[in-house]
Amino acid sequence: MNSKLHAIYDEIGRPLVMLLTEGQMSDHKGTKLMLGALPPAKALLGDTGYDSNWFRTALVSKGIEACIPPSKSRKVAIPHDKTLYRQRHKIENMFGKLKDWRRIATRYDRCAHTFFSAICIAAAVAFWL
Repeated sequence: MNSKLHAIYDEIGRPLVMLLTEGQMSDHKGTKLMLGALPPAKALLGDTGYDSNWFRTALVSKGIEACIPPSKSRKVAIPHDKTLYRQRHKIENMFGKLKDWRRIATRYDRCAHTFFSAICIAAAVAFWL
């Protein structure tokens, strides 16, 4: 019953697009599923799990700057804007607000569909109402 929540958020820290994947699935596969839902943006902030050449190329084709620190396995490190990357705390705060809901923090639901519905309700109440 592992799961991983991927989210695209706006500059304020409100979730725009969310995707629930199985816990052992890599971040790259979740990224491929969400790529079509990317809204127009100047930059995309992500952690090292999203560092890949194909994803950076896809972002450039959409006119989005990638602010992703290079993974340790890269032989040649790709520079990123460290000042901009400091804004990534907003996404961590968003996940923290969602986990304030006990049902989400402990995942009582067995069914992924029910669990994701609870996440969507919590996001709507916490950020959009």
